[in-house]
Amino acid sequence: MKHTHSMPFGASLLAEGGTQFRLWAPTQSRVSLERVDGDKADAFAMTPDAAGWHTLTLPDAAAGTRYRYRLPDGLAFPDPASRRNPDGVHEASEVVDPQAYAWQDDAWKGRPWHEAVIYELHIGTFTPEGTFAATQARLPELVALGITAVELMPLAAFPGARGWGYDGVLQYAPYAGYGTPTELKSLVDAAHALGLMVLIDVVYNHFGPEGNYLHAATPQFFNPAHQTPWGAAINYDGKDARTVRDFFVHNALYWIEEYRFDGLRMDAVHAIRDDSRPSIVAEVCAALRDGPGRDRHVHVVLENDLNEAHKLERDDDGRPLTATAQWNDDLHHAAHVMLSGETDGYYADYAQRPVTQFALALAQGFLYTGQPSVFRNGEPRGEPGRQLAPNAFVSYLQTHDQVGNRAFGERIDALADPVMVHAARACVLLSPHTPMLFMGEEYAARTPFQYFCDFGPELAAAVAKGRREEFGRFGAFADEAVRARIADPNSEAPFHESTLKWDERDRAPHALALAQTTKMLAVRQAELMPRWSGRSELAHWSCDNDAPQLRWSLTDRNGATSQLHLLANFGTAPLRIPRPNGRAIYAEHADDNGTSDSELTLQPGAIWAAVEESVRGQ
Repeated sequence: MKHTHSMPFGASLLAEGGTQFRLWAPTQSRVSLERVDGDKADAFAMTPDAAGWHTLTLPDAAAGTRYRYRLPDGLAFPDPASRRNPDGVHEASEVVDPQAYAWQDDAWKGRPWHEAVIYELHIGTFTPEGTFAATQARLPELVALGITAVELMPLAAFPGARGWGYDGVLQYAPYAGYGTPTELKSLVDAAHALGLMVLIDVVYNHFGPEGNYLHAATPQFFNPAHQTPWGAAINYDGKDARTVRDFFVHNALYWIEEYRFDGLRMDAVHAIRDDSRPSIVAEVCAALRDGPGRDRHVHVVLENDLNEAHKLERDDDGRPLTATAQWNDDLHHAAHVMLSGETDGYYADYAQRPVTQFALALAQGFLYTGQPSVFRNGEPRGEPGRQLAPNAFVSYLQTHDQVGNRAFGERIDALADPVMVHAARACVLLSPHTPMLFMGEEYAARTPFQYFCDFGPELAAAVAKGRREEFGRFGAFADEAVRARIADPNSEAPFHESTLKWDERDRAPHALALAQTTKMLAVRQAELMPRWSGRSELAHWSCDNDAPQLRWSLTDRNGATSQLHLLANFGTAPLRIPRPNGRAIYAEHADDNGTSDSELTLQPGAIWAAVEESVRGQ
C-alpha cells in the first residue's frame, strides 16, 4: 500500500513525470528556484499569481533532486514545506517520493483511546545510536513492558547536531540526524505490526529562532498584533491567515496520512495566539476527525496550561468533540511536591496538603478549575472539568519538560524515596487515567535528561546565559557559584549524559523497578482495560492520614459495571483501615490477611487495588 498526502505547498511529483514546486510569498514580486548539484546551482524563474503563489514545473526533476529558493535580494533558503533537508535547515531541500515506501500495515485501524499506555521518548537519546532504526529495534521490549502507544518528541527539522525538537523550523521534514523519511515510515510500520500506536509531538505555537526564513520570505506567516516570548505570533487570525492555517492543517494531515501516525501531541496550545472561531486547535482536530479519523482511530493530545475543559468534551457516544486528552500537569505537580518536598516556582501552588491534592487529581483530573493561582499572582486558572472522562487526562510522574527543565535534569527516582515513588507510579498506572511513562522511567533510570541544543555562536551564548539567569530566581541557585555548575546546553556533555544506559535494567535496583512496572501494566491490561472500554465516573475519594482511598464506577461496552478500589499510604506510619469489598488484583506493603478479613493494614508506601463485580446493565 502507498500513502501520500496531497497539499498545495512544496514540491510534488507529477504522474506524468517531473516535479511541481509551489511557494506562497505574496510580498515577493519575483522568486527563483535553484536546482542544486554539489557546488553548481541552476536558476529558474517561478511564475507568480495574484494570490501570492510562485509556481514552477521542472519536467526532469525527480526524487532526490536538491533545490532551494532565492529572493531578489540574494537570500537563499530551503522550502518551508520541504519533505526532507538532508544537510540541515540552512541548506537545500530534497524532492521526496512519498510512494517509494510500500506499507505493510493495511489492516491497521489503530487502537481505541482507553487502551493507551503511553511511552514518551526522544529519538536522539533513547538509544546510543539516536536513530529511527535503533528505536525500531527496541520496540519489542516496549511491547513486553506493556506499552501500547509510543509518543515521539518533535521531529520537525531543527538546527544543529542535537536538540529537543521544540525549535523546529521545517514542519514537514523529519530531522535528518535521526534518519531518512523511509526509516521513519519503517519505524511506524513496525510499531503497527506489534500493535503499537505512534503519536508525534508537533509545535504549532512558534518557529525556532534559527533557520526560520519565513520572516523574510513570507512575513504574512506572523501577526505582530500578538506578541509572544518568541516575537510576533504565528498568524492564525489576521490578514492572510487562511493560507497560514492551511499550512498547519495540512501538516497535521500529512503526519497522519503520509507517515501513518496514530495521533498528535500538540505542544503548549496555551501559547497559541488565536482569536478566531473555530480556533486553529479546533480546526486541526476537526480535520483529523472528519478525514483519516473516519477510517481508523486518530487521537489528539493537548498540552494546555489553561486547563480548558471545553476542549476535552465528549459527545453522547463518548467521542471527543475536539481533543482526545490533555497532559495533566496538576497531578504531576502535586505528586512531585508530595514526593520531593520541593515548593519553588509553580510548585508553590501545590505546597499545601500535597497528598490530598494528589488524591483529588486522581479523582477529578484538574486541580485548578477556576481558582486563583499563587504562582500566577492570583490569576484564576482553569475551567470546571468534573464532567470529563478520566481517560481525558494523560497522567504521569515524569515528562521531558518536568525532568529536563530542572537545572541538572534529575529524575524523580533520584530525588525521592523509591518506595514512595513506586506507590505514586502505581496509583497512576492502575487508575482509569491514561498513563504515561517517560523513557527509562520503567526501570527507574538514573541518567538525567537535561536541556541540550546546538545553536549558532551568538544565539548559543544568549541561551546559555539566559538559562543560568532563569534559575537565579530560585533560592537554591541564588549563589552564582551554584549557577555556574549548570551545564552549557550547547555543549555536547548534556546530550551524551542524557542518553539512556540500557544495561542499567539488569542491575539492582533497576531490575526490581522494571519487574514492578511490568507487573502493574500486566494487571492493567488483564484486569482493568476491559472494564473501562465504555465510560468511567468520577471517583469517590478521601485522604485521611496521607492515605488516599479512591473508588471508580466503571462500565464496559456491554453495559457490565464494576468498581475499582485503589488505596495507598504516603504517611510515615502503618494504617489499619476497613477493607473495601472486591478481589485484590495488586498489593505491595499491604496485608489483607491479618487479624480480620474486614481490615486492611497499609504500611508506609503501600499500594492496594481491587475490583468489585456488579450486575450487567446496572
